[in-house]
Amino acid sequence: MNNIFDWLLELDNPSVRYFALRGLLDRPEDDLEVLAARRAIMDSDPVRKILSAQNPEGWWDKPGPGYSRKYLSTVWQLIFLAELGADGSHSQIQRGCDYRLSHAQAIHCGLSATANATPSGAIHCLDGNLIWALTSLGYAQDERLRRAVEWLAGAVTGEDFEWWYASSVPGPGFLCAANMKLPCAWGAVKALRALVNLPPALQIPKVKRAITAGVDFLFSRDLATADYPVYERVSGEWFKFGFPLSYTSDVLEAAFVLCEAGHGNDPRLRNAIDLIISKRQPDGRWLLKHSLNGKMWTDIEVKGKPSKWITLRALRVLKASEKGK
Repeated sequence: MNNIFDWLLELDNPSVRYFALRGLLDRPEDDLEVLAARRAIMDSDPVRKILSAQNPEGWWDKPGPGYSRKYLSTVWQLIFLAELGADGSHSQIQRGCDYRLSHAQAIHCGLSATANATPSGAIHCLDGNLIWALTSLGYAQDERLRRAVEWLAGAVTGEDFEWWYASSVPGPGFLCAANMKLPCAWGAVKALRALVNLPPALQIPKVKRAITAGVDFLFSRDLATADYPVYERVSGEWFKFGFPLSYTSDVLEAAFVLCEAGHGNDPRLRNAIDLIISKRQPDGRWLLKHSLNGKMWTDIEVKGKPSKWITLRALRVLKASEKGK
């Protein structure tokens, strides 16, 4: 195992190094190696390429709400930067966050895929992704984000959510028009990830009820088979581990989020853990099976090859699942 840790801690990928030091070795944030890795992230190739593609006004690809084009526009760059552990105090990242929050908060306060006003562009996966990303980038105290958090929690629990019956886009219990108005596991993973990573000040009772609803929904099926209500069939992407992910999810991310929610030892996670272990290669690493390469401003790792990102996430899940045994 030590050689796997040595591989993850190599200097060529400061993002993985930073998260491995924090999430696997439990180094504190003020540890000198952690601080050095965090600083190095901003000089890493993926972060530099994303920031070099940004317009001085703060947007990527074209002005506006920033959902399209996938995966070149503003929404996706903020998500990718957060995944990479970029420094949210950087002036370009702050301009990007402010631009997005100023251009696509719907009338009900969700973060929409369309321009301001209409409620029809806000969905669980998008809001979950953006709330998580903006929180990671230091915007947890922004009033616009707080309103989006309340919207997302209500969209999960159904509290103060009467407009669902008129808009029919996302609905209580992770209903989603994109899934033929059936509950969407992808949306549940993204929403739960956002809510469990909020700071204590935003963990209001509605948020806690939404977290419980998210955990209950994901555990309502076996994650290893993922026979959630879907239109036609379960997506094969659920079983192909990828990084970075977009609106889709996979069993590894779902297990990781449930571990973040404190359920690493839950017996209902056992089959998912076994599935994750079964995909480990003889050398102890995991492969990148799902990729957005060729669609982003910068490629991240090589599809079909050993992945530091997937290995890092898998080992963090296994670590969490062993706690308390």
